[in-house]
Amino acid sequence: MTTIDRVQRPAAAPAATGAATDSAGRGTRKVFFLVVLAAASAIFLYPFVWLVVASLKPRDRTFADPFLPWPRPFAPANYAAVWDAAPVLGWLVNSVVVGVAAALTVTLSSAFVAFGFAYFHFPGRGLLFGSVLATMMLPAAVTLVPTYLIWNAAGLTGTQVPLWAGNLFGSAFYIFLLRQFLLGVPRYVFEAARVDGASYFDLFWRIALPLSRPALIIAFIFELKASWFDLMKPLIYLQDPALFTLPRGLKAIVDQFYQGGDPKWEIVLAAAVVTTLPLIVIFFLGQRYFVQGIATTGRRG
Repeated sequence: MTTIDRVQRPAAAPAATGAATDSAGRGTRKVFFLVVLAAASAIFLYPFVWLVVASLKPRDRTFADPFLPWPRPFAPANYAAVWDAAPVLGWLVNSVVVGVAAALTVTLSSAFVAFGFAYFHFPGRGLLFGSVLATMMLPAAVTLVPTYLIWNAAGLTGTQVPLWAGNLFGSAFYIFLLRQFLLGVPRYVFEAARVDGASYFDLFWRIALPLSRPALIIAFIFELKASWFDLMKPLIYLQDPALFTLPRGLKAIVDQFYQGGDPKWEIVLAAAVVTTLPLIVIFFLGQRYFVQGIATTGRRG
């Protein structure tokens, strides 16, 4: 061992100590972050866990022991009673039809408008786009009566059409979201297609839509969720129980029990679980695209 080695070797000890301290600090921060994340997750999950547990209890124990992780006694027959108490299967089909129609129409129409704002440059584009975004400032209650009068004049009240057909004109939020995504697509991609003879519709259908698939999935899932749990429109436009969606049907079940003087909360809670589970399944199936779309859209300028 040389003299230089003997002199330099002790100097490595403080550096190693500092690296170990930094590593321990990072480990402590990671553990703290995971603990906070787990606590927040438990807080957000508790209402749904309580709903599931309470829906499996008998009537006299529905609201007893709110912190018990497992129902005692166990009453799975509540879910069978849901199907006997009301035509839940028909309401489920109605919710699927209305939700898919609403999500599909608003996604395509908003993407069409967003492509126009992202691709074309014309005088007043910024002002027009700002006007579209300004419509998000209008409370839903402001347009409630005029919208009803329009559908009533068209003879479509009492049908499921008003629940989704308004989405044919797009949504300001989804137009903004999809435009931000499309602004990140290199313009030379569209220009190369134009040189090859592609029409503007070809640019939208063959280039813009495939490239913006993550953002389209975000818009679709958001609108499907909004339509699935929407109660206001079904309450206003639907009177025939055969046309009810799940939230409207759940409201009918609650009203029926209260009118009879016997609120069967175990059946109501079981029906609420049946209403919620399909959206949870859809989210987990599309989670990869959902997270990807949120991340990529957030990076667009």
